[in-house]
Amino acid sequence: MTVVLIVDDSPIDRRLAAGLLGHAGDWTIQVAHDGSEALGLIAQEQPDLIVTDLQMPEVNGLELVSAVRNKYPQIPVILMTAQGSEEIAMEALRLGAASYVPKRILARELLPTVRRVLSQASEDRSQTALMHRLQHRDEHYRIETDLSLMMALSKHLQQQLGEAWQLDKSARLRIGTALEEALLNSFYHGNLEVSSKLKEDDFALFYSTAEQRQQQSPYKDRTVEVELIMTPVTASIIIRDEGPGFDPSTLPDPRDIENLDRPCGRGVMLMRSFMDDVQYNATGNQVTLTKRRFAETHADAE
Repeated sequence: MTVVLIVDDSPIDRRLAAGLLGHAGDWTIQVAHDGSEALGLIAQEQPDLIVTDLQMPEVNGLELVSAVRNKYPQIPVILMTAQGSEEIAMEALRLGAASYVPKRILARELLPTVRRVLSQASEDRSQTALMHRLQHRDEHYRIETDLSLMMALSKHLQQQLGEAWQLDKSARLRIGTALEEALLNSFYHGNLEVSSKLKEDDFALFYSTAEQRQQQSPYKDRTVEVELIMTPVTASIIIRDEGPGFDPSTLPDPRDIENLDRPCGRGVMLMRSFMDDVQYNATGNQVTLTKRRFAETHADAE
């Protein structure tokens, strides 16, 4: 049975998170009042996933992420961020946290985020001698405007990198999250032309508009081209949609901590946190994600 550990010193927030997840599936929910208690529970029985607050006494969320990454790298950690904790959240992402959910949209975003992270974390770590000796891989895909195919491709690319580079679950999860966010952007904002501002203003209207456009021309006729170029030390994933594009200079500044709590900038923040380089073309309908193997290996060793 899947075990989810919720860590928060606020009884109200702790009960809220436990309630949101407790009725969602066949999961066992454990709770801890702070990071120190959480580490004791983890030592006794390792959970499948940790959902933690950032601001806590004794061992805070940042210290908990660091400790889990060093001792239990296979356990993904999701942050719950409150207004004013953005700078600490950014540092936690760099230290290895799998994702984050602002507390003000916890009721809406916690469950789908947990489900996505658990799904990615359950991927097999199978290795093969052939993959260990990989010298060059170039895969090229053309995907219809089909969300299930997009997500299947995201998992496939994550698996290719994970197996070839012998990455642990946490490293694979971060790469998978970045790929998923980039593909979702090409799907919703690129080919379907549904504004990220609409998602921030009206969550339900955003998705209903996307569903309608999947049945309408020209949106439904567009495709996304994805290319993976991988060597023993670097990997580039190039994603190009057939939408009109946008001005990349209008993207939220990843160095501005105030943008961390904005739903419309969350995907770009995650991509730039988990990949070594993210570059858009001039017209904004192509993004290249680059990952360096030894940069990931060095982060794992720290």
